Amino acid sequence: MWEYLKLIVLAVVAVGAAIAANYAHDLPYMVNAVVVMLAAAITFLWTLRHVGDPPSLADVSANYNDGVVKAGVIATTFWGIVGFLVGVVIAFQLAFPELNPAWSQGILNFGRLRPLHTSAVIFAFGGNALIMSSFYIVQRTSAVRLWGGNLGWFVFWGWQLMIVLAATSYVLGGTQGKEYAETVWYIDLWITVVWVAFLLTFLGTLMSRKEPHIYVANWFLLSMIVTVAMLHVVNNAAIPVSLFSSQSVPVYSGVQDAMVQWWYGHNAVGFFLTAGFLGMMYYFVPKQAERPIYSYKLSIIHFWALIFLYIWAGPHHLHYTALPDWASTLGMVFSVMLWMPSWGGMINGLMTLSGAWDKLRTDPIIRMMVVSIGFYGMSTFEGPMMSIRAVNSLSHYTDWTIGHVHSGALGWNGMITFGVLYFLTPRLWNRERLYSLQLVSWHFWLATIGIVLYASSMWVTGIMEGLMWREVDANGFLVNAFADTVAAKFPMYVVRALGGTLFLAGALIMCYNLWKTVTSVDRKSTAPSAVPAE
Repeated sequence: MWEYLKLIVLAVVAVGAAIAANYAHDLPYMVNAVVVMLAAAITFLWTLRHVGDPPSLADVSANYNDGVVKAGVIATTFWGIVGFLVGVVIAFQLAFPELNPAWSQGILNFGRLRPLHTSAVIFAFGGNALIMSSFYIVQRTSAVRLWGGNLGWFVFWGWQLMIVLAATSYVLGGTQGKEYAETVWYIDLWITVVWVAFLLTFLGTLMSRKEPHIYVANWFLLSMIVTVAMLHVVNNAAIPVSLFSSQSVPVYSGVQDAMVQWWYGHNAVGFFLTAGFLGMMYYFVPKQAERPIYSYKLSIIHFWALIFLYIWAGPHHLHYTALPDWASTLGMVFSVMLWMPSWGGMINGLMTLSGAWDKLRTDPIIRMMVVSIGFYGMSTFEGPMMSIRAVNSLSHYTDWTIGHVHSGALGWNGMITFGVLYFLTPRLWNRERLYSLQLVSWHFWLATIGIVLYASSMWVTGIMEGLMWREVDANGFLVNAFADTVAAKFPMYVVRALGGTLFLAGALIMCYNLWKTVTSVDRKSTAPSAVPAE
């Protein structure tokens, strides 16, 4: 009965999407409607093909639902390569404007590819990493199978559909124009549906747990899921101009819209890219180091201090704007206070290696995780410093901000995710080991050097940019035109593009290593069951 109901729903969606594509008012809407129609039709045919099939043996007998985690590992790796590749392309486009040829305008120029890059890295690469690691962690720490049957698979495939819809929309001009929230209104609605399913799956698993204690990683992950849901719904409130158009009118306007947007924007970083990945750190670093977390009490203090302080820090993005001074000062104060719990978490992660520091010489995976924690600490010092009004007057609107964001995104989020992928792949596919630790070491050094080149070049060009903008002569007139700053930044832009290329090269090596691990390394031998003596 359930299969037939699914078939009816999928058929209605496919036909409805075809009708919507026919009546579309703009190209992004039409293409998105065709994508939905194809997705619903393919799912309809797959479901029809398997109506009446008995449940597979793996689905019945396995203790954990690791199929969806495996799919998440593959998706994380794939979308990471896509996001890094687009980032390298737009970095070279900024250094060499001739790489924005006339034939590419309106599709593959910088303005269209930039939101594609940010969304691919944050929501496709980072989002898949969070979903698959959440599903892995919550099952192991709760000692139960993922709740909701195939709801976890709905979350996975629903998220992939969102990524494809967003990507096809961006390159065709479908956007709200909000930082980290460019998706148009109907994609926002779909994100809400998928995210609620994610919350139900995660929360249902926790509530059915066999372990009485909720491990701290689950607290970080749950706070990420709940807070991101709230941020997304509030920030993306909009009224569509038509049921058949991608365009909409935001509910907020003026400085209120800016305030809500940066409350969302900063806390998307704070909860999606920080709290969620801290949940990964608190589980996978002790597992890889084979040591307990240094201080469980400190991890609890870290959690409550972080989630209380972070939510107030957004207004520091709006210094020297129409936002009242008291509001931006509030954001600045809470940002500075955030330095303390952030470094408490960094110290907790690093000190987990107490008694196991020798592993840094022999295990490139733990080396990658430790460097990621170091970048977390550096970014969470730099961020509060840049929120101070006097520093912000120099740094804002410059490439210093770009360097800060990428030292955190590539160094913290990227490196911890790479470590998790290396940790999970041999275990999920039941392999004896990774194909090559030497290739992991190559990946580590390429990625680290790439991040250093990227971040340092942006720090240099950002500070230079800010100083050139404020330089005046004896009569109080500006010395430099904007074009002068653009010309002066060229060498650093080339270095930035080369750094991104090295980071991409490391990720490609990781893809090869993981592929060879699955296809070439022998399976683990399972010990025979003990048989009592007669």
